[in-house]
Amino acid sequence: MDRSQKTEAVAQLNEVFNEVGVVVVTRNLGLTVDQSTELRTKMREAGASYKVAKNRLAKLALKDTDYVGIEEFLSGPTALAWSEDPVAAAKAAVEFAKSNDKLEIVGGSMGTQVLDEAGIKSLASMPSLDELRGTIVGLLNAPATKIARVVNEPAAKLARVFGAYGAKDAA
Repeated sequence: MDRSQKTEAVAQLNEVFNEVGVVVVTRNLGLTVDQSTELRTKMREAGASYKVAKNRLAKLALKDTDYVGIEEFLSGPTALAWSEDPVAAAKAAVEFAKSNDKLEIVGGSMGTQVLDEAGIKSLASMPSLDELRGTIVGLLNAPATKIARVVNEPAAKLARVFGAYGAKDAA
């Protein structure tokens, strides 16, 4: 990497740090190419990104962002996962780490709040933004469904009574 490429990489990472909701720092303990590809695929499916970045360049990119606190986690063979949804990157990384012992969760940050490994794991156990939206829509639709059922129920009872009298007269 020459100097201009490094400058571009720092600017790119800085832009990412200014836009995302969460950053997760992972440690690569010998992932194969296939395993890395699988991890990146799972990240993309979850709406997150995963990138191996030079620690020195990542530290430079962290300056003047909310994520400056994760600088302490950037040592050794690390990689960064991030997403706009505060849960997506953490959930994808933790799920992959459960099935693969060659990926270790080091820590991360959600805005200015620095999280250790346990914090990232508890963040991953929370429902995602899409799941929360679905729950809210379900809660909003439930009263409308109940109202429609209550309004239609007397007519249905009346129809059953007429049906019973009709069956009785026919017999």
